[in-house]
Amino acid sequence: MEFVEIIGYVGALIVGLVLGLIGGGGSILTVPILVYFLGFSPIVATGYSLFIVGSTALIGTLRNIKKNTIDFKTALIFAIPSILTVFLVRSIVIPNLPEVLFSVGGFSLTNSLFIMLLFAVIMLLAGWSMIKSKVINSDDTINNFDNTHYFAIGTQAIGIGALAGLVGAGGGFLIVPALVLLVKLPIKKAISTSLFIIAIQSLIGFLGDINKTTSIDWTFLITFTVISIVGIFIGLALSKKISPKKLKRGFGYFTIVMAIYIMFKELF
Repeated sequence: MEFVEIIGYVGALIVGLVLGLIGGGGSILTVPILVYFLGFSPIVATGYSLFIVGSTALIGTLRNIKKNTIDFKTALIFAIPSILTVFLVRSIVIPNLPEVLFSVGGFSLTNSLFIMLLFAVIMLLAGWSMIKSKVINSDDTINNFDNTHYFAIGTQAIGIGALAGLVGAGGGFLIVPALVLLVKLPIKKAISTSLFIIAIQSLIGFLGDINKTTSIDWTFLITFTVISIVGIFIGLALSKKISPKKLKRGFGYFTIVMAIYIMFKELF
C-alpha cells in the first residue's frame, strides 16, 4: 500500500470523526479524499461518496430512532422529492453527461472539471454556513405546516437532491436550516431528521450507480465506510469534552481553504 493510500484511509477516519464531533460536514471531505489521494475519477468518487455518507448517516439514524428524536412525517415530506431527484440524477443525468460540456477558445469545461468546481462551490457555502451559523434555541417550537411550507420544502428538497446527486454530499448544511426555519422543528430534532433524510437519499441515489457499466470496488468501499464509522464513535466520545461551536467554526475555515485549493488545482 502506497503512502497516499494510507493518507486516504486516515482521511476516512477523519470523515467519521468530524461527523461524530459536529454532527455534519464530514461528507464534504469524502470526494476530495477519493479523488486526490485515492485516484478515483470525480464521477466515481461522487457515487462512492453517496454510499459512504448514506451508510454513516444510517448508523446515526439508528441511534436517533432509539432516542425518538426523528420527525418521520416531516422526513417523508422532504425525502420523497429529494430521493426521486437524486436517483434520477445518478441514473440518467450523470451517465449521459458529455465528456466536454462546452469549449471557449482554448478552455474546455469537461464533466469532471464541472463536478469538482461545483463541489468546491458547495464547500464554500458549507464552510460559510458553519462559520456564521448561530445556536438556535428552538426546543419550544412546534411543527407548523401550511401550503406555503409544503411548496417551499418540496422546492428545496428537489434542489438538494440534485446537488447531492451531482457532488455526492448529503446536503445536511442546507436541510437543517430548512427544517428549523420552514417547519419550526427544534434544532436537535431537525438534526436527527436531517440525518434520516440524508441516509435515505444517499443510499437510494447510490442505487442509480449500480445500474451503470462501471464496476464497483465493494472491498474498498466497505473498508472505507467501516473506518469512517469507527471515526464516528471516536468523535461522539470526544464531543463530550470539546466545544462543538469552536470545532464547527474551525472546520468551516478548513472547508473554505479546501474549496479554494480545489478551485486552484482544477483551474491552474
